[in-house]
Amino acid sequence: MKKITSLIALATFGAMTAMSSCGNSKGTATAEATEAPADTIPTVYYIKDITPENIVKVYEALGREAKGNKVGIKISTGESNKSNHLDTALIADFVRLVNGTFIECNTAYAGNRNTTEAHRATAKEHGYTDLAGVDIMDADGEIELPVVGGKHLTKDIVGKNLADYDFIVVLSHFKGHQMGGFGGALKNISIGIASSSGKTYIHSAGKTANVDSIWSNTAEQADFIESMAEAAKAVTDYTGDHILYINVANNLSVDCDCNGNPAAPEMGDLGVLASLDPVALDKACVDMVMNSDDPGKAHLIERIESRLGTLILSHAEELGVGKQKYRLVTIEE
Repeated sequence: MKKITSLIALATFGAMTAMSSCGNSKGTATAEATEAPADTIPTVYYIKDITPENIVKVYEALGREAKGNKVGIKISTGESNKSNHLDTALIADFVRLVNGTFIECNTAYAGNRNTTEAHRATAKEHGYTDLAGVDIMDADGEIELPVVGGKHLTKDIVGKNLADYDFIVVLSHFKGHQMGGFGGALKNISIGIASSSGKTYIHSAGKTANVDSIWSNTAEQADFIESMAEAAKAVTDYTGDHILYINVANNLSVDCDCNGNPAAPEMGDLGVLASLDPVALDKACVDMVMNSDDPGKAHLIERIESRLGTLILSHAEELGVGKQKYRLVTIEE
């Protein structure tokens, strides 16, 4: 039988409340938190042990079924065999349960995934094609999604095949990132679903979509982070309720899976978290890092803070993508 405890975490001191709930068998809530109607606060489900069974459990706890003629599972296929991309053995039960197709888009930098042919070969090398179909969504073109209320972007350029899917599961490896500070659900639906030229458009904060000029047009750091939030806004507006988010917080390197030679993780794994709100989900993961008693967290915190990583949370909240205040529900055996 599962035991579930919950706590409402305020963004202003979420690091303290989020972690305190994880071992709380009684469940508590702050006085300030109770001022907000409970049904307006997103829930983040958390389970500590990272196992195939527990990925299924957090998915089932969400109460939203991934269904339709085509279910896309947005992952990162990883740049090399040294990258910390999600192990197919870990996610296989869940992938088979939802009968999903892995969806990705090509990168905008030289490497093992910047062309469709190379990307498919990398996905095969990493075992993804043995588990499910792999769709490189921008292989045959792009579509544009409007960005409503953006400071930098008026559109998001995504893989054309996104339109083929009835439901999207955003299955992310939460970790650091060399440019974004951290990578989780928001990065996976912004940079991750953007086509090669769309990635360029985000990195340049709307200045260019020409892949050949990406590194001569990179935006100021704050503008880049905010542009990721704006691209995420476009995707969540497009999908509506036909989307859900799962973060696997393991192999917590300061570097992303797009790095073919990432730094070794210096802090221990945290667990599996899931939500219908990508802002709340990423905020809960960041809170767990910040409030961890693992001394190795210092390196990941420095990466997040030095890259203005949490700006994506506040800007996404301003745009209406989600909320930083959340209720953390811990699922225990």
